[in-house]
Amino acid sequence: MIDQAGFSLRGRNPDVLTCIANLSNDEVFTPPEFANRMLDTLAETWAARHEGAIIWADPSAKFLDPFTKSGVFLREITKRLIAGLADEIPDLQERVDHILINQVFGIGITRLTSLLARRSLYCSKHANGEHSVAQNLESDEGNIWFERTEHSWENAKCSFCGAPRALFDREDQLENYAYAFIHTNQIKARIGELFGADMQFDVIIGNPPYQMTGGAGGTSDSSIYHLFVQQAFNLEPRFVSMVVPSRWMAGGRGLDEFRAEMLNSGHIRSLTDFPDSSTAFPGVQIKGGICYFLWDRDHEGSCEVTRIAEGVEYIQKGRMLGEFDVFIRDERALGILRKVIAKKEPSILDLISGDTPFGIATNFRDWDEKPRAGKIPLHLINKSKRSVGYMDRAGVRKNVTALDVWKVLVPKAYGAGESFPHQILGKEIVAPPPSACTQTYLVVSPFASEREAQSFASYYRTRLFRFLVSLRKITQDALRSTYSWVPAQSWDTTWTDELLYDKYGITDEEIAFIDSMIRPMAGGND
Repeated sequence: MIDQAGFSLRGRNPDVLTCIANLSNDEVFTPPEFANRMLDTLAETWAARHEGAIIWADPSAKFLDPFTKSGVFLREITKRLIAGLADEIPDLQERVDHILINQVFGIGITRLTSLLARRSLYCSKHANGEHSVAQNLESDEGNIWFERTEHSWENAKCSFCGAPRALFDREDQLENYAYAFIHTNQIKARIGELFGADMQFDVIIGNPPYQMTGGAGGTSDSSIYHLFVQQAFNLEPRFVSMVVPSRWMAGGRGLDEFRAEMLNSGHIRSLTDFPDSSTAFPGVQIKGGICYFLWDRDHEGSCEVTRIAEGVEYIQKGRMLGEFDVFIRDERALGILRKVIAKKEPSILDLISGDTPFGIATNFRDWDEKPRAGKIPLHLINKSKRSVGYMDRAGVRKNVTALDVWKVLVPKAYGAGESFPHQILGKEIVAPPPSACTQTYLVVSPFASEREAQSFASYYRTRLFRFLVSLRKITQDALRSTYSWVPAQSWDTTWTDELLYDKYGITDEEIAFIDSMIRPMAGGND
């Protein structure tokens, strides 16, 4: 057979899979070191479940990467099985054939990546070709399947993945990104069609595509990685391990049910979190970071959480993921939140408006630059700068009563890069009556006087206020729900962090942590 170097790279040669450029921030090639870390976590848990048994020495264990790109997971699994099954199947060629025919399976996400994966696993783009390390595979694709799958269009979008028809209803020569694994309601039957009727996988592992573009970028894009995770659960394997964006922990459009399942099922046995994605994927910035988890079908209970920041691992044993409706990533933050919540004070949510508080979109243009009789001030963004225009009062058809009260306008979105300390929120505007704003802002109201509004503004600028918001704000968007853990105060005081730290019993060590995360903030009207 071909030299075993195909499975055990010589030390003097770089691993080609470390040299491939990513397709995009949403289709990221997994570094081999990262894939092996996930496999180590799997092996440790398998041993704990099977009285110390080694998963790589089990000739019956079946593995599936249902969205393979470079083939790194399949390759690294195969390398481990070749070593682990040496005693069970002494003949190398027989061992390799057994593994590649019976144990390791993949589904390509595009034609290109299916070819890459076959080259990584079989050392040939033709699984049954003369250069393949496998001698008894019958088909050209081997156990890495790919065929073009079509979207299921309904009301201009795919009913499975939400892809916009205008962008992805393409001719056959172009990729349409209809990923086969999630374009079916009968995944067990579909897998049977692809690989055989009696397929029952022990492990489903990989790095799924992260989102489907809506064409405008940013918040117009919809996450799809959770669809792959849920489909893997539907196959009922023993274990599922995937690397996904961490934004599911606290936010993300359409992720509420997924987050609830992840936090409350009790099946997540371990969770490893990288708040800075470049720590795990060099050169790749994914807002909110990335994480990988190990889902254990037979586990019900607490989770071991590992947070990795600046090369240091912080391990939290026995975390109950479902303690709150979102996940608190940092164990130091958890202690501070518990102190605040222990007061059982109402939150400020009743004061915070929803998105587009006056029904005026960000791109609204029917306003004047100078005041005119019958027109009211409109706070907006013009040419990337905060501005005030003037519009007809009659043009406001939503939350009309909020026009004539003192209010505080807070930016709906604020991005501050990836380094700490963050500001977390954009500067506020104390707005007298009458006044309105575009979708750029949320409205905090009503306040009976300027003094009350200024009191809230002082509270908003404190580090503790913004720290509590940061626990629910994992991307640039600061929608109403991100304020859920901020308790209401009396609006007759100029609030400072010193007053708040004393009220909630925040220790010097906790204050130092907050200071390391949140930077000071000057007044919004300055």
